[in-house]
Amino acid sequence: MFEEWGERIVPIVGQLALTIVVVVVGLIVIGRLTKFMSERMEKAHVESSLRSFLVPLIKILLQVLLVISAVSMLGVEMTSFIAVIGAASFAVGLALQGSLANFAGGVLILLLKPFKVGDFIEAVGFMGTVHEIQVFYTILNTPDNRRIIIPNANLSNSSAVNFSSYPQRRIQWTFGVSYDSDIVQVKELLQSLMNEHPKLLDDPPPQVLLTEHGDSALVFTVRAWAEAGDFWPTYFEMMEKVKLAFDQHGITIPFPQMDVHMNKAQ
Repeated sequence: MFEEWGERIVPIVGQLALTIVVVVVGLIVIGRLTKFMSERMEKAHVESSLRSFLVPLIKILLQVLLVISAVSMLGVEMTSFIAVIGAASFAVGLALQGSLANFAGGVLILLLKPFKVGDFIEAVGFMGTVHEIQVFYTILNTPDNRRIIIPNANLSNSSAVNFSSYPQRRIQWTFGVSYDSDIVQVKELLQSLMNEHPKLLDDPPPQVLLTEHGDSALVFTVRAWAEAGDFWPTYFEMMEKVKLAFDQHGITIPFPQMDVHMNKAQ
């Protein structure tokens, strides 16, 4: 009797021991593999938020595969087991399809890097500085100190303007003067103001162009380059300086007006 029990137990114990060894070795291999992947991602400058999400996810998937292999080694029928896992995965996928779309969008943003933390962007109707790029959402801080949380699926599937891509930006102004003004004087005055401003770059040089004969004004367009961080301060400074200079030199800026002529009744 003991011999019969021994003949039955020994193979089971042996198979169980082999399964335990496979699980232990597999866990060690998975740990080293995920550590290696994390180090490679860090050297490749993959965003930390993406790295902290992908590495544990891959580790969990590998561990699930290891468990399935271990259960199979013990002689458990895998067809129904895998079918249950597949059905559960399908149900979870349907329930989380919005989150999965955001995750896919976040992965694309973190890998392709159309913008990064600290960039000033305009996208999906919002404008602000990128505060944080998470796996599911991107957070913007607006100039008036509001926090905008945008799903990554929306960002990855729409156009975005990145104002911080280049260190320099071109500033453009338009000024209207009356038709009585001396256009040579106006151009020289505007050119002088641009050349004297310390934050405007000499290369490329500022341009002053007469661009339109308007209904009630001659329209001058002024273009100049500045460092990206000086864009708005310089823009507003020049708006004020030009108005003061025009007043000083007697150059009038026309405004909409209407002349009404009354005919006396005969």
